[in-house]
Amino acid sequence: MSRLHGTKDFWIGALRAEGPAFAAAIAQAPPETPVLSCPGWTVTDLTLHLAGVYHWVHGVAGAAATTAPVGGSRPPRPGPDETPLELWQQAYDQLMARFDALDPEAPAWNWAPQPKKAGFWPRRMAHETAVHRWDAQLAIAAGEPIESKLAADGVSEVLDTWLPAGRRRPGGPWHGLVQLSAADAGQEWFLRLRGEGVALLDTATILDHDAHHARVQVSGTASDLLLALWGRVSFDTLTVAGDRTLLAGLRAD
Repeated sequence: MSRLHGTKDFWIGALRAEGPAFAAAIAQAPPETPVLSCPGWTVTDLTLHLAGVYHWVHGVAGAAATTAPVGGSRPPRPGPDETPLELWQQAYDQLMARFDALDPEAPAWNWAPQPKKAGFWPRRMAHETAVHRWDAQLAIAAGEPIESKLAADGVSEVLDTWLPAGRRRPGGPWHGLVQLSAADAGQEWFLRLRGEGVALLDTATILDHDAHHARVQVSGTASDLLLALWGRVSFDTLTVAGDRTLLAGLRAD
């Protein structure tokens, strides 16, 4: 099975769908509604968090610099006549305008072991928004799955970006081959855990036989796989065969 290779247009299209869906969910929830999938957060916290991330990425993606910026994203404070959702909408609109005009090959810093190009950020924000849209909908008991192609690319992002960058839950060390399968997206992934390191294997070039000897195999929808990697749902909601202890090594943080 081949993995989806996303494009700027694909990720911006996802943002155009997921952003309004996030806003619609937030608009239905009282400000202090708990976000069950983000313990300790309310929908106000979630809204301001995402607005802050958008504002920070707007600057980083357009800075034409590959050096790390000083300081990270911080939740903004709404003005006296401004709601958190209005502030989020402003940040979203500014980010979308930036992305529409963005050259994906332009220089831009990112925190991953990947080329420092601006195309990193539309992908990152598409998945940030999709997962937080799910969080927001869960807060009003209306969580909908993430669209399968987007979710499959989100699984790939965890495996090719977050885990190699060391952004995963502490623990381990983990050693062994993991197989993930999403039949609804027609995709599968093989990941070799090597203690603190990981390697995403290309089945077309690295594994030249059918016996991959995965220590654990996980299958389900692409959405459920992505949400499990992000700790939003338990791996118990998926079909798991083999050594479950390795699954902790897949959790992004």
